[in-house]
Amino acid sequence: MTFSILARDPETGAIGGAAATGSLCVGGWVLRGDPAAGMSASQGAAPSTFWGEEVLAEMRKSCHAAQAVEKVTTADRGRDYRQLTALDLNGRTGAYTGASNEPEKGDLCFADGIVSGNMLARASVLDAMAERFTSTEGAFDCRLLSALQAAAQQGGDFRGLLSAALLVFHPNWPPLTLRIDHHPDDPVGALIALHKTATSGAYARWAEQVPVLNDRERVLD
Repeated sequence: MTFSILARDPETGAIGGAAATGSLCVGGWVLRGDPAAGMSASQGAAPSTFWGEEVLAEMRKSCHAAQAVEKVTTADRGRDYRQLTALDLNGRTGAYTGASNEPEKGDLCFADGIVSGNMLARASVLDAMAERFTSTEGAFDCRLLSALQAAAQQGGDFRGLLSAALLVFHPNWPPLTLRIDHHPDDPVGALIALHKTATSGAYARWAEQVPVLNDRERVLD
């Protein structure tokens, strides 16, 4: 019921993900991230938010993304109805897709990233996402949004789309977490518009005051 992308920008060190689905609240259900671990996307017919958090916990122990995915998914008796992808801080990826998820379904790895989905209109949705992200220049967050747009243009979720989300972390930037929880017409377009508003003008100037991980003036205990 969802398609997603997780990626790392080797030039800036940013990590992030984006997702869209034919159901509600994809950002709350699917995307998780930790600047000390990496990114995860937990989705599928019966997604597990536990998976998203648990795979990050494993990667915080310096576990390879693929090893972390295998450890988390093997122990779950409901795994056939779930899908999980992970990206660690070295850009390595791991993925699992349960057999009981509806087709088209699967994942596709590329340098420093991975795309995945289920209930896709066609298998080319994943190819379109990966190709758009790897061939597009510009800001990392904009490239993630462009990948979502490419997936939607290929048909996306075969039921249509209702929600979309973006999540980006960098030690020198405030977290960027944007969600369109319900938009029956064009949630990806609405997310792109929200991103433009959130990264310009008064809100962007306010966000510059937020403490960040590499803030040298922040007092640590």
